Amino acid sequence: MSGYLIIPFFFFILAFIIRIPIGLGMIIGSIAYFFAKGLSIGPLVNTICYGLINGYILIAIPLFVFTANVMNSSEITDKVFNFARSIIGRVPGATAYVNILASLIFAGMTGSAVADASGLGVLELKQMKQEGYDMPFSCAITAATSVIGPIFPPSIPFVIYAMVSGASVGKLFMGGIVPALILCIVIGIYTYFISKKRNYPIGQKIHFKDFLKSTFSAIPALLTPVILLVGIYSGIMTPTEASAVAAAYALLIGVIVYHSLSLEAFGKVLINTLRTTGVIFLVIIGAYGFSFIIASEQVDKAVFKLISGLITSPWEFLLIANIVFLILGCFVDVNVSELVFLPMIIPLVNFYHIDLVHFGVMICLNMMIGLLTPPFGMLLFITAGIGKTPLKDIIRETVPFLIVELVALVIITYIPSTVLFLTHLVK
Repeated sequence: MSGYLIIPFFFFILAFIIRIPIGLGMIIGSIAYFFAKGLSIGPLVNTICYGLINGYILIAIPLFVFTANVMNSSEITDKVFNFARSIIGRVPGATAYVNILASLIFAGMTGSAVADASGLGVLELKQMKQEGYDMPFSCAITAATSVIGPIFPPSIPFVIYAMVSGASVGKLFMGGIVPALILCIVIGIYTYFISKKRNYPIGQKIHFKDFLKSTFSAIPALLTPVILLVGIYSGIMTPTEASAVAAAYALLIGVIVYHSLSLEAFGKVLINTLRTTGVIFLVIIGAYGFSFIIASEQVDKAVFKLISGLITSPWEFLLIANIVFLILGCFVDVNVSELVFLPMIIPLVNFYHIDLVHFGVMICLNMMIGLLTPPFGMLLFITAGIGKTPLKDIIRETVPFLIVELVALVIITYIPSTVLFLTHLVK
């Protein structure tokens, strides 16, 4: 490794400090590295172009983003929320449980934590406020349940991880189902005790007629994850093709079934999709540059030599990996962590004979918890803005949710069957 390696990382940190797009900082840092070494940037451009042209799986990202935006711009989120309310019924803290269940259902449609918090979260926080829940708790549970989004299939982070590691997207999707349910259970257990302690409102009695009405109304939306999963695991569609089908289906039910997606709203969907996709792909382009430099400087080999010489047990490696990515998750964007730092770790995953799918689900959950972790947890800022609640109050209420989600992470880390049990159904 040469001293020039500090240049791209300097610009990476500088971009973070002065709050310019991280992807832009990574691109500038990569170009500065080549200029400093007196090299042509031709190989860098070739690497970026080759990666984008051959990254067929990347097409799924804007399609899943589009699907999430359509869901949030039509009445689909309302249908999901009402369906979840009809299932929970009369229990203490009912709407808190609805928050958990609705996030699980919505996760099967969008694969995005931010989409869950910013779309479904608006309904959840409004309802909890009307029923007299503490707003800091309401914001905290809304942020905590949004973590489920990218773990239950489909999942944008799984798509990026598959590109980086070579793992099967289908197996990653299948592997995320049980961990997502574990998250729901641990969050639900804490919700049970806190609802009893604080005497949170009992849910409304749901008559069977109302249950049938909400269920019938939600069926078109509920079919989204069914179409996705059946299409992928039956072999009819690849995950990328499934993302296109999901996008088309979301548009279809928003316009034809629910008649809730106006031309103006559709225009906003396209603009938001372009904006979000642009941010993600800017990071991807910057990451390709970083990966080229890391490979040229043989950083991955140095990391491999260092860690493999110090750590002998796969259990120890998993612990260190979790600690490192939890810390990264507190400061660094999920896409950056996956695209820049994961390539250095993947050779070690193979060295310790750890299943790539198991590691992928574990590390994605790890990074999602980072979105909930102060000081820069994005989900905290989103719910604070929606709920108009001081961030410091939300952070205090978030700590117990962080603890139970870390318990879930430990379970998933050291009981691989929680991830791999269902993957054997996929070829």
